[in-house]
Amino acid sequence: MTRFGSRSRLVATAFVTGLVAGIIVWSMQIRRSRRGLFSRSPVRRLAALGHLAGQKGAESAQLLTEYLRWETRPMLRRRAERILSRMERHLA
Repeated sequence: MTRFGSRSRLVATAFVTGLVAGIIVWSMQIRRSRRGLFSRSPVRRLAALGHLAGQKGAESAQLLTEYLRWETRPMLRRRAERILSRMERHLA
């Protein structure tokens, strides 16, 4: 095999490895964000809201509706209301 072919194979392998690692980390973050929506920590709840803001589905809208009934902090409630409003417009 030529030196160029070996090098390009190494670069391709490194790229695919990095991509797989990124997908695994991203998947773990998503799971944590969903759990974080009803966390005791306001920071985790805010992060979970940020994640849900990117999810445009009926299931996410239902989850936000339940969250709004549960949340007591005004700032987090307003954020959730804005996200839910955007979702409802998107789903309509």
